[in-house]
Amino acid sequence: MSAEHRNARNCLLVLRNRKINNFAYAGKIIDDFSSAGYYFDRVSYIAFDESDEIVRAIKDAKANYENVLIICPAGMERAVKDFVSNLYNSDFGGTDILKTDDSKVFVMYCDRANKLSVENIKSLLDERYGVSYIKSYIKTVCAPVKEVNEAIAKVKSQFSDADIIVNDIFGDCSIEVTCSDKIVSTDRDKIMRILVGELSEYLYAMDNVTLAERLFHLLKLRRMKISVAESFTGGGVGMKLVEVPGISSVYFEGLNTYSNESKMSRLKVNDCTLHQFGAVSAETAVEMAKGLLEDGNCDISIATTGIAGPASDNTSKPVGLVYIAVGTANGINVYEYNLKGGREAVTKTAINLALFLAYKTLK
Repeated sequence: MSAEHRNARNCLLVLRNRKINNFAYAGKIIDDFSSAGYYFDRVSYIAFDESDEIVRAIKDAKANYENVLIICPAGMERAVKDFVSNLYNSDFGGTDILKTDDSKVFVMYCDRANKLSVENIKSLLDERYGVSYIKSYIKTVCAPVKEVNEAIAKVKSQFSDADIIVNDIFGDCSIEVTCSDKIVSTDRDKIMRILVGELSEYLYAMDNVTLAERLFHLLKLRRMKISVAESFTGGGVGMKLVEVPGISSVYFEGLNTYSNESKMSRLKVNDCTLHQFGAVSAETAVEMAKGLLEDGNCDISIATTGIAGPASDNTSKPVGLVYIAVGTANGINVYEYNLKGGREAVTKTAINLALFLAYKTLK
């Protein structure tokens, strides 16, 4: 990556309704630019009815930054473009890009489809700085933060020019490695070998696929069908699976057996098991997975039971206690976790763990 690129200064101005504190769109743009190897030295959120502050921010951006991205409502397009054109003594030429010899200004809209994409902007910046990139991925589940950081530090100690972005969503962690094409392929291979070697226990992919897609491909390769019985995850595992095109070829059924009565009638969980060990137990999870297999319609089963919170289940068992069972003709394995966070974090992390454990079982 060129020194000129590294020294480039980039600014993001977000014009927003001060009463709506939703930063999701701008946050995604920031993430997308980071993944493309570009970073904002300044990010400003400005209420779109504060005209004086908007003027000051755009003037400051012109004086101090080479590349400026403005995100605004579509209704502000004309006013923003007119002011920027006068300030830069140039014009947009019917596009959302203003170019001068020293600067570029890009305009995107938070409330309508954009003709201009992050990829468009990246291509222009790459061309300007004579840089192109090769991106690689490491996908893991529930890798400890300490181990991820240590793996990245090990890479950085040898390859300081590699840009590494970590995006962890409820335990499903994507590690994006962006290298200049000037880094030789053998060095890129070394970077990936370091990360894989350090994180192999948690690895499910070395390309940009989802966890459910990876499990689907493995099921298809093995010519196996899967069924799922869920309690506290409420159908979330099945939902992840059905997001994958073509999943019907490997997915037999998903049951949301939330109550004890449903577990007994639909999965043949023993009443004694529920009374002796409780619905949230290794024993119950095993019998749920076994019930799916005994129907003879699947080759692998997943069962989830746990306490998502906010309150416990009137027992001494803590919020975050989770049991996930994965069964095949070779037997049923059950896994216990004590997950941290609120209800959403516990539930969604368990969903990712369930898919990952099924993947590991087949792998």
